[in-house]
Amino acid sequence: MPGGMQMHSLVAGAIGSVNPFVKATLRRSTGYTTNADFTRTPTYEDTPLFVQVQALASEELRQVEGLNLQGNKTAVYLSGRWNGLVRAGKQGGDMLKFHGKVWLVAIVLEDWPRWTKLAVVEQNGS
Repeated sequence: MPGGMQMHSLVAGAIGSVNPFVKATLRRSTGYTTNADFTRTPTYEDTPLFVQVQALASEELRQVEGLNLQGNKTAVYLSGRWNGLVRAGKQGGDMLKFHGKVWLVAIVLEDWPRWTKLAVVEQNGS
């Protein structure tokens, strides 16, 4: 078993007692619908879940800033695997809703069989 996966399993409960898990909705992009005027409206599949929100480490901030994304950025841990943006697979545009705000999944920072760490960017007016 990879060390990161074992370590997370061991410390998740302790971390949760200091930094509680937050109720969230994962809005997985399912594509779009084309309207009568030929504009497109994004479509999503919503899944309720719990996430843990933490600050991005300095090297992660540099990685996200390299994507030229403006706005508030944070790290989110969630159970299971998540793919994020994969242009070749036509995946992307996933959102998370928590703390009354909408966050765009910018990049997968860590991907393990039982959990994923994402960098997310707050969306204006969402």
